Formats: sequence, structure tokens, C-alpha cells
Amino acid sequence: MNDARNSRGTAEVVSTHSVFGAPCWVSLTSRDLEATQDFYSAVLGWRWRPAKLGDRFRVALAQSVPVAGIAAVASMWQMAVAWTPYFAVPSADEAVARVQERGGTTAVGPLSLPPGRAALLADRDGATFGIWEGELISHWETWRRAAPTFIRLHTRDAFDAAMFYGEVLDWAKDRPGHCEVRYEGGEVVLRSGGDVVARIESGALEAAPDPTIRPHWQVHFAVADVDGCMRAAELHGGSVLSKGSDEAVLRDPDGAQFTVTSRHER
Repeated sequence: MNDARNSRGTAEVVSTHSVFGAPCWVSLTSRDLEATQDFYSAVLGWRWRPAKLGDRFRVALAQSVPVAGIAAVASMWQMAVAWTPYFAVPSADEAVARVQERGGTTAVGPLSLPPGRAALLADRDGATFGIWEGELISHWETWRRAAPTFIRLHTRDAFDAAMFYGEVLDWAKDRPGHCEVRYEGGEVVLRSGGDVVARIESGALEAAPDPTIRPHWQVHFAVADVDGCMRAAELHGGSVLSKGSDEAVLRDPDGAQFTVTSRHER
């Protein structure tokens, strides 16, 4: 996917029509805004700016690039503390209708959030995700490289989930901007412009669905020092849930899980 640029080489606002079905943002619902900011500043080196939505909201910055949103509304709105990926769609209303037609549910929206519209949804196995209709952040390609390396859906049946999201988000359409879907190494792999932006896994694709899995989207943040993130998480009230050779699953003090992945892994 090439950056949308004008004749002087500066980034322009990117329409969701340029990246059909691709992840375009990640947002965290939390309880304590200040504690959340302190934790992610220590672990991921983020800085913060106010968001237009009010005092309970912040935008995280990595080297001045907006990379994520924080909403301290979990208690007020009785929502789970969790990271949620948002996917770009040309029509929020149409995407919501497709979700409902295919057995998914709508939690919130669509809501008007200028310069666009958003909705919070769940697939038919209960994994939560969001959709966004409208302009993307102006440096969308920069965001994609500065923020999550990719997102991964842990689910009971990868093939069934791929069919659901493919129909809702128009994956694998033979038109410019649409995402490419392949089955590689037992996973469903989603690419946008050649880059891996999402994976869906449930064990071997030919295996029976695993009833023990609680379906959820896991956000993977690219970092330079996985071990340093682990130490910072534990020092600031979080925990390390698992550690691999190039990544670690962490939990923040509020309970939200995320993964830190070495920058050279995808």
C-alpha cells in the first residue's frame, strides 16, 4: 500500500476507501486514565495529547505519531477493560447490517464521531472489534508501522471466522485497496498492500473447533526491546503472562492484555 501523497510529498488525509477492511486504529477501554497513561508511558514510551471526545479520552503518541486511543469509560459504561482493533469500512451502516445478518452483535453504534462514524461489534463467537467509516489519520501508513505490528484473532474455528470477517469487511475482493487473504502455516493471514496486518488462528485449520478458547483480538505492538518492556510492565503494576523468543504477552494493571513483538518479527 503506497502512502497517499501530494505533489510536494507530504501526507494527505487517507480515505477508508483506500484500505477496505484493513485495521486502521486500536483503542483501549480502561478505568483509571492517569494510571493507564503512566503504565503505557513506562512500557511503550508513549506520550499523550487530549482527545476531542472529552476529559476521559487521550490519544497516545509515539515519536509524535498518533498510535492509539485511551477511553477511561469501562466503569461508567460497564464495558470490559480491553484493547480493541478498528477496521476501515466504506459504510458503517452496511457493515453493522452484515454483522447482524451473519449472527454477530452490535454493542454500540453506529455513532457520529466527526470526521466519521464508528460502531463497536462482536463476531458470532463473541470477539469484540470496531469499525470506522470516514477519514483516517493523515499518516495512516506511518501509524501502521509505528503502532501494532499486526493484530491476531484467537478463535475456535479460523476458517469460519475468516468467512465471517471476509463477508463483513469485503476481504479478498478483486478491487484496488481490498485486503488479500491466504492460508499459511495453519493460520489465516490478512495482507494490505503486501504487509501482514492481521492473523486468525485456532490451531490446525483441519482440526475441530476448540471449545476452550475465549475468542478475542490480541493487539501486537512492535518494540525494540521485548525484555525491557517486560521489566517495565512488572515494575509498574502489570504482569507477564507468557514469553516467547521474540514476543511477550503482557497484562496492564487494569487487566487488559496485549503483546509486545520484536520489530523484525511479523
